[in-house]
Amino acid sequence: MKRAVDFLVLGAGIAGLRAALTLAKSGTVMVVAKEAGQESNTHYAQGGIAVAMGGDEDVALHLEDTLMAGDGLVFSPAAVALVEDGPLRVDELMEWGARFDREDGELMRTREGAHSLPRILHAFGDATGAEIGRALRAEALRHERIEMVEWRMARSLMVRDGRVVGADLLDHDGGTHRVLARATLLATGGAGQIYSETTNPAVATGDGIALALEAGAEVADMEFYQFHPTALNLPGVPRFLLSEALRGEGAELVNEAGERFMERYHPMLELAPRDVVARAIVRESRSADETNPQTIYLDMRRVRGVNLRERFPGISAFLARHGLSLAEDRIPVSPAAHYFMGGVRTDLHGRTTLSGLYAAGEVAATGVHGANRLASNSLLEGLVFGARAAEAMVADAPLCSGKVDGKDESVGQGFVEANDGASVRIADCVERLRRCMWRSFGLLREGAGMRRGADEVAAIAGELESMRAVETGGRAGNEAVGMARVARAMAASALAREESRGAHFRSDFPTKRVEFARVHTVFTESVGVRFTSFGEE
Repeated sequence: MKRAVDFLVLGAGIAGLRAALTLAKSGTVMVVAKEAGQESNTHYAQGGIAVAMGGDEDVALHLEDTLMAGDGLVFSPAAVALVEDGPLRVDELMEWGARFDREDGELMRTREGAHSLPRILHAFGDATGAEIGRALRAEALRHERIEMVEWRMARSLMVRDGRVVGADLLDHDGGTHRVLARATLLATGGAGQIYSETTNPAVATGDGIALALEAGAEVADMEFYQFHPTALNLPGVPRFLLSEALRGEGAELVNEAGERFMERYHPMLELAPRDVVARAIVRESRSADETNPQTIYLDMRRVRGVNLRERFPGISAFLARHGLSLAEDRIPVSPAAHYFMGGVRTDLHGRTTLSGLYAAGEVAATGVHGANRLASNSLLEGLVFGARAAEAMVADAPLCSGKVDGKDESVGQGFVEANDGASVRIADCVERLRRCMWRSFGLLREGAGMRRGADEVAAIAGELESMRAVETGGRAGNEAVGMARVARAMAASALAREESRGAHFRSDFPTKRVEFARVHTVFTESVGVRFTSFGEE
């Protein structure tokens, strides 16, 4: 099947939906979701959305906190855009029906790690992402120019004369669909499934980054993956996110002896930046015995004045299914892969290094988060840069021919068919890749281990490419090849940055180096890694 629209949006999370609402004012829009429309990282975001709605001084403090958390790598113009555009975008959300929690008619605000004051808005306690997604979907579905397509993933981008003009889509039955467009937006989210321990849903396999890499686009800051400090740590249970808002309400981190330990690692204690807290948990767990780590717990038993079941209904319900209570039990926790600071390199308006291709949200790398994302800036990023990317797509559209017919070239050859034998081999490759990435490119890294890991990733990628040559594997095969492609970029970037900064910690280079401050890694498959300062090219 071949279709033509004005604008193609790959991804139906906060960035994609926000972009679609602007794009629909200027043409037809197709929004493509890999599964059901609500299945995205946006839907599972618990804590809230950070926004400074108290005027210029509040905005300035939000900027200062964002820069501090980013550990010397934040691209300041991107952070300025985030905090200055944020209030307008959140006001729009509320006009479209997003219902944030209030007390006596006033918006409730809480505080999270590395924030200097309470500025986090939340909805239904711990269902902020789900509520924002609901409001955006409802608004999009009311618009006759927006077509929502579910259960299709992009297999490859379409390129004509060096310009991206659409994508080939694969549906759940193995059928292929060519969609041509004047401009294409990647809003496919993160890549947490590259790691064996992650809070991300199964759809977060780095598809958009892989598509961009295969088409020749630049990616940036691929060594920086944020590990959330507190994921539920129960054998046989998914690494369910335990929101930073719990610590904002007074939760303490304690070791097996019941001792608080964060004072040994940072003066902000449990509300230190996420990278600091995550490493502190690992170090504390290994402090007595490297080979037999002790369990670390989140403890809210001393919190007073907060009805924890009402404040955190989703978390409380999940814990109850496993016999635990925030008010009565210590909750076992450990870090897990949570958020990608790196991604497809863009300017401040979503433009990638390929004409006709744009990116926004977690899939993109604007430099807004630097080496470590400030808590609850992620939903705001999707809103702000989704809108900015859409504005650029509309502004750039007159530069196109306006035609979407003609001869096109599909970049790459995706898996098409699936069979049982291929499925088993693909699943084995993915599991080996995920374990390797957690072991070699996880929270604590070391040069020799990373080099071994990079070799293993390359070998796995080779196996998958060999299988792709005979067109077996369907969606799982396409995801696997993409994951391996993204992992190779991450490995090369991590090896190149010979220092420790933010979420990237190397025991063989345990300190920050001044020559790497404000210097970003940029990777392409044709060149490899180079270093640059954003805004200077």
